[in-house]
Amino acid sequence: MYKRYTTKYINVVSFVCTLIIFSIIYIISTQIEHIDISKQLSEKMQNTIKVEFQSVEQQEKVEDAKTEENLWALKIPQIGLEAKIAEGTTEEVLNSDIGHFTETSKTNGTIGLAAHNRGYPVNYFSKIKSLKKGDIIQYQYKDFKKQYTVEKNYIIKDTDWTNLEQTEENKITLITCVEDEPSYRRCIIGKEKI
Repeated sequence: MYKRYTTKYINVVSFVCTLIIFSIIYIISTQIEHIDISKQLSEKMQNTIKVEFQSVEQQEKVEDAKTEENLWALKIPQIGLEAKIAEGTTEEVLNSDIGHFTETSKTNGTIGLAAHNRGYPVNYFSKIKSLKKGDIIQYQYKDFKKQYTVEKNYIIKDTDWTNLEQTEENKITLITCVEDEPSYRRCIIGKEKI
Protein backbone atom coordinates (compact mmCIF):
# COMPACT_ATOMS: atom_id res chain seq x y z
CA MET A 1 0.00 0.00 0.00
CA TYR A 2 2.68 2.22 -0.86
CA LYS A 3 1.69 5.32 -2.87
CA ARG A 4 4.01 6.89 -5.27
CA TYR A 5 3.99 10.64 -5.45
CA THR A 6 5.12 12.54 -8.43
CA THR A 7 7.88 15.07 -8.29
CA LYS A 8 5.40 17.77 -9.15
CA TYR A 9 3.17 16.75 -6.25
CA ILE A 10 6.11 16.71 -3.82
CA ASN A 11 7.27 20.11 -5.05
CA VAL A 12 3.81 21.65 -4.60
CA VAL A 13 3.38 20.16 -1.10
CA SER A 14 6.87 21.23 -0.22
CA PHE A 15 6.19 24.72 -1.49
CA VAL A 16 2.92 24.97 0.50
CA CYS A 17 4.65 23.69 3.64
CA THR A 18 7.44 26.22 3.16
CA LEU A 19 4.89 29.00 2.72
CA ILE A 20 3.07 27.92 5.85
CA ILE A 21 6.31 27.73 7.85
CA PHE A 22 7.52 31.11 6.59
CA SER A 23 4.10 32.62 7.27
CA ILE A 24 4.16 31.29 10.82
CA ILE A 25 7.75 32.55 11.32
CA TYR A 26 6.80 35.93 9.85
CA ILE A 27 3.73 36.25 12.08
CA ILE A 28 5.69 35.26 15.17
CA SER A 29 8.58 37.59 14.36
CA THR A 30 6.27 40.55 13.69
CA GLN A 31 4.48 39.85 16.94
CA ILE A 32 7.78 39.76 18.81
CA GLU A 33 8.92 42.87 16.98
CA HIS A 34 5.58 44.49 17.75
CA ILE A 35 6.00 43.57 21.42
CA ASP A 36 9.53 45.02 21.39
CA ILE A 37 8.31 48.17 19.66
CA SER A 38 5.40 48.38 22.08
CA LYS A 39 7.81 48.04 24.99
CA GLN A 40 10.08 50.69 23.53
CA LEU A 41 7.16 53.03 22.88
CA SER A 42 5.81 52.37 26.33
CA GLU A 43 9.21 53.11 27.89
CA LYS A 44 9.58 56.26 25.79
CA MET A 45 6.11 57.42 26.77
CA GLN A 46 6.82 56.71 30.43
CA ASN A 47 10.12 58.61 30.20
CA THR A 48 8.40 61.50 28.44
CA ILE A 49 5.68 61.57 31.08
CA LYS A 50 8.34 61.48 33.82
CA VAL A 51 10.28 64.33 32.17
CA GLU A 52 7.10 66.36 31.68
CA PHE A 53 6.02 65.64 35.26
CA GLN A 54 9.46 66.65 36.55
CA SER A 55 9.30 69.80 34.41
CA VAL A 56 5.91 70.64 35.87
CA GLU A 57 7.25 70.00 39.39
CA GLN A 58 10.32 72.16 38.71
CA GLN A 59 8.14 74.91 37.27
CA GLU A 60 5.91 74.76 40.34
CA LYS A 61 8.97 74.99 42.60
CA VAL A 62 10.24 78.00 40.66
CA GLU A 63 6.80 79.63 40.87
CA ASP A 64 6.61 78.85 44.60
CA ALA A 65 10.06 80.37 45.10
CA LYS A 66 9.01 83.47 43.13
CA THR A 67 5.81 83.69 45.12
CA GLU A 68 7.77 83.35 48.35
CA GLU A 69 10.22 86.04 47.18
CA ASN A 70 7.29 88.30 46.37
CA LEU A 71 5.98 87.67 49.87
CA TRP A 72 9.05 89.24 51.46
CA ALA A 73 8.68 92.91 50.78
CA LEU A 74 8.85 96.43 52.13
CA LYS A 75 6.47 99.22 51.23
CA ILE A 76 6.64 102.87 52.29
CA PRO A 77 3.78 104.74 50.59
CA GLN A 78 5.03 108.18 51.71
CA ILE A 79 8.10 107.92 49.45
CA GLY A 80 6.66 105.56 46.80
CA LEU A 81 8.89 102.66 47.85
CA GLU A 82 7.85 99.11 47.09
CA ALA A 83 10.58 96.47 46.84
CA LYS A 84 11.34 92.88 47.62
CA ILE A 85 13.69 91.81 50.38
CA ALA A 86 16.44 89.19 50.16
CA GLU A 87 18.56 87.53 52.84
CA GLY A 88 21.91 89.15 53.60
CA THR A 89 23.56 92.52 53.01
CA THR A 90 26.23 91.54 50.51
CA GLU A 91 26.95 93.72 47.48
CA GLU A 92 25.22 91.15 45.25
CA VAL A 93 22.02 91.30 47.33
CA LEU A 94 21.99 95.11 47.68
CA ASN A 95 22.51 95.54 43.92
CA SER A 96 19.12 93.97 43.30
CA ASP A 97 17.04 94.04 46.51
CA ILE A 98 16.68 95.41 49.99
CA GLY A 99 18.93 93.31 52.23
CA HIS A 100 17.97 91.70 55.52
CA PHE A 101 20.53 91.71 58.33
CA THR A 102 20.76 87.97 59.00
CA GLU A 103 21.31 88.44 62.75
CA THR A 104 17.94 90.18 63.10
CA SER A 105 14.45 88.70 63.16
CA LYS A 106 12.20 88.24 60.14
CA THR A 107 9.04 88.61 62.20
CA ASN A 108 8.85 89.75 65.85
CA GLY A 109 11.43 91.77 67.72
CA THR A 110 13.92 93.79 65.69
CA ILE A 111 13.85 93.52 61.90
CA GLY A 112 16.93 95.09 60.31
CA LEU A 113 17.07 96.09 56.65
CA ALA A 114 19.63 97.84 54.46
CA ALA A 115 19.73 99.26 50.93
CA HIS A 116 21.69 101.66 48.77
CA ASN A 117 20.57 105.27 48.38
CA ARG A 118 22.56 106.45 45.33
CA GLY A 119 25.11 105.40 42.72
CA TYR A 120 24.15 101.71 42.42
CA PRO A 121 21.94 99.63 40.06
CA VAL A 122 19.06 99.98 42.56
CA ASN A 123 18.79 102.66 45.24
CA TYR A 124 15.70 101.75 47.22
CA PHE A 125 16.56 103.94 50.19
CA SER A 126 17.23 107.07 48.13
CA LYS A 127 14.32 108.95 49.72
CA ILE A 128 14.27 107.60 53.29
CA LYS A 129 15.96 110.72 54.63
CA SER A 130 12.68 112.56 53.94
CA LEU A 131 10.67 110.26 56.25
CA LYS A 132 9.05 111.97 59.21
CA LYS A 133 7.70 110.81 62.53
CA GLY A 134 4.38 109.04 62.01
CA ASP A 135 5.02 107.92 58.39
CA ILE A 136 3.94 104.33 57.74
CA ILE A 137 6.30 101.43 56.92
CA GLN A 138 4.62 98.22 55.74
CA TYR A 139 6.53 94.96 56.06
CA GLN A 140 5.60 91.48 54.88
CA TYR A 141 7.35 88.15 55.31
CA LYS A 142 5.20 85.31 53.89
CA ASP A 143 1.95 85.40 55.92
CA PHE A 144 3.44 87.76 58.52
CA LYS A 145 2.38 91.38 57.89
CA LYS A 146 3.04 94.33 60.11
CA GLN A 147 2.84 98.11 59.97
CA TYR A 148 5.28 100.40 61.71
CA THR A 149 5.29 104.14 62.27
CA VAL A 150 8.51 106.11 61.96
CA GLU A 151 9.78 107.17 65.41
CA LYS A 152 13.30 108.36 64.58
CA ASN A 153 15.25 109.44 61.49
CA TYR A 154 18.80 110.27 62.42
CA ILE A 155 22.51 109.77 61.70
CA ILE A 156 24.63 107.17 63.55
CA LYS A 157 28.29 106.14 63.42
CA ASP A 158 29.02 103.24 61.06
CA THR A 159 30.16 101.25 64.11
CA ASP A 160 26.89 101.74 66.04
CA TRP A 161 24.90 98.51 65.71
CA THR A 162 22.74 98.96 68.82
CA ASN A 163 19.61 99.55 66.72
CA LEU A 164 19.92 96.03 65.30
CA GLU A 165 20.03 94.32 68.71
CA GLN A 166 17.13 92.01 69.47
CA THR A 167 14.43 93.49 71.69
CA GLU A 168 11.09 92.46 73.14
CA GLU A 169 9.57 95.46 71.39
CA ASN A 170 8.56 95.01 67.75
CA LYS A 171 10.48 97.48 65.63
CA ILE A 172 12.01 97.86 62.19
CA THR A 173 15.39 99.45 61.54
CA LEU A 174 16.33 100.76 58.10
CA ILE A 175 19.98 101.61 57.49
CA THR A 176 21.73 103.25 54.53
CA CYS A 177 24.87 105.27 53.86
CA VAL A 178 25.14 109.03 54.33
CA GLU A 179 26.21 110.95 51.22
CA ASP A 180 29.94 111.76 51.27
CA GLU A 181 30.22 110.64 54.92
CA PRO A 182 31.66 107.06 54.87
CA SER A 183 31.91 106.93 58.69
CA TYR A 184 28.19 107.54 59.19
CA ARG A 185 24.87 105.85 58.43
CA ARG A 186 21.28 107.06 58.23
CA CYS A 187 19.04 105.10 60.56
CA ILE A 188 15.24 105.01 60.52
CA ILE A 189 13.51 103.39 63.48
CA GLY A 190 9.89 102.32 63.10
CA LYS A 191 7.79 101.00 65.97
CA GLU A 192 4.88 98.60 65.56
CA LYS A 193 1.63 100.37 64.83
CA ILE A 194 -0.96 99.15 67.29
